[in-house]
Amino acid sequence: MTIDSTARIAEGAQLGADVEVGPWCIVGPKVRLGDRCRLDSMVKVTGDTEIGQECHLHHGAVVGSAPQDLKWEGAEAPVRVGERTVFREYCTVNSPTDTGELTAIGSDCLIMAYAHVAHNCLLGDHVILANSVNLAGHVEIGDYAIIGGVTPVHQFVKIGCHSIIGGGSRVPVDVAPYIKAAGSPLRVFGLNSVGLQRRGFSVEAQAALKNVYKIFFRSSDVKEDALQRMRSELPDLPEVRTFIEFVESSERGLAR
Repeated sequence: MTIDSTARIAEGAQLGADVEVGPWCIVGPKVRLGDRCRLDSMVKVTGDTEIGQECHLHHGAVVGSAPQDLKWEGAEAPVRVGERTVFREYCTVNSPTDTGELTAIGSDCLIMAYAHVAHNCLLGDHVILANSVNLAGHVEIGDYAIIGGVTPVHQFVKIGCHSIIGGGSRVPVDVAPYIKAAGSPLRVFGLNSVGLQRRGFSVEAQAALKNVYKIFFRSSDVKEDALQRMRSELPDLPEVRTFIEFVESSERGLAR
């Protein structure tokens, strides 16, 4: 373990094996850092925050700070981060608004410089937030989703797994899994075919998702009819079920 002499580690903080804490970092009393975590300089980790092993927090990152929510009355609720996630310069992650709630970021994520993850957000594994992405409260993002830089995401929005959103967009509605979207107003621009290929989706799954896209986004069917066509015409694959379940659970409406 390496702790710079200028760092401030509160009594009660738990640091795993081979943790590195650089100059002027602050670690709060309820923080737990996993093995081989690295805090570069001027990093602040506070609140009831647990960070998995081998995470890297770059200069000025702040994780576990109080929510920017007028309903917050001082409750301390958990922030949980998986393994091998990277937080770049000056990104921020807020704790939940009330007890019994959670802010969570999965494993192998990349949170780039100046990105903001607000209270009660839930991010899956392998999520990428590019520079200056701003998530409002209660946003949910599925595994392997990518959000381009300088993109605000409205509170309570859900972004499906393996989707990609272009930089400089505005996201006021849900984004279905496996697709590309961009712009303001937000529009859908096809299946995320490159991402599916890179992640080893089967030929059968990719073909089924192409048909999912045609039925839902290219036909004149209303939502309920499109979903029924998928169930009756397409193979019963996990990817198809994931898309259908996401659409059925959407409360803010979908980018179309």
